[in-house]
Amino acid sequence: MDWKERTRLLVKEEGIEKLQKAHVLVVGLGGVGSFAAEMLCRAGIGKLTLVDHDIYNLTNLNRQIGAFHSTIGLSKVEVIKARLLDINPDIEIIALKEYMKDEKMVGLLTAEKYTYVVDAIDTFSPKVFFIYHCLNNGLQLVSSMGTGGKTKPDDIRIADFSETYECRLAYVLRKKLRKKNVTGGFKAVFSIEKLNKNAVIRIEEENKKSNVGTISYMPPIFGGFCASVVINSILKEECDG
Repeated sequence: MDWKERTRLLVKEEGIEKLQKAHVLVVGLGGVGSFAAEMLCRAGIGKLTLVDHDIYNLTNLNRQIGAFHSTIGLSKVEVIKARLLDINPDIEIIALKEYMKDEKMVGLLTAEKYTYVVDAIDTFSPKVFFIYHCLNNGLQLVSSMGTGGKTKPDDIRIADFSETYECRLAYVLRKKLRKKNVTGGFKAVFSIEKLNKNAVIRIEEENKKSNVGTISYMPPIFGGFCASVVINSILKEECDG
């Protein structure tokens, strides 16, 4: 029995082949990125590069697909890599346990030829520079905006970044990216729901000034939306091509 049977019924053999040939980069394997990576794997993407410097901790249990009591303290990229290989042993995975600072981004983005890039970075400054370098290198990109402080899946949208609204993260990103002459040209997954300000607490960490409360289902839905952008783009190229 072929594990891709149900996918093949939907996208046909040409679609299966296109997905198999694709190489997708996913940066950030938290609540959004880990689910995006798994959806891409289950769709039959042939090669994934996964990047995250972090390890699992107790607070990840409410929303991250690789978070269990048994994985606390373990590398996110290694846990997700093992999980995806258990789904598709034939997938090629490059797993990088690295923090994406500016100088490393250029090397990462030019080291391989990527069909598409998923930005699931949850710290502000690296996210700004990552988006900039993706566009500067002509890469197709989908970027996840903020999932915290929100509970309504029906308010999630996909649009060009220039068309985002009612999203605080998109707003402050826009201000920074304008200074780099970036106003759009990539897809964003965002929510138009008003942020619950009572869910925000101030902290003082490198590149992070606050923590925002998050419900279990919102990051996975964002991750699924990101994966859908990638998959539909790959299949559309196949259909149009």
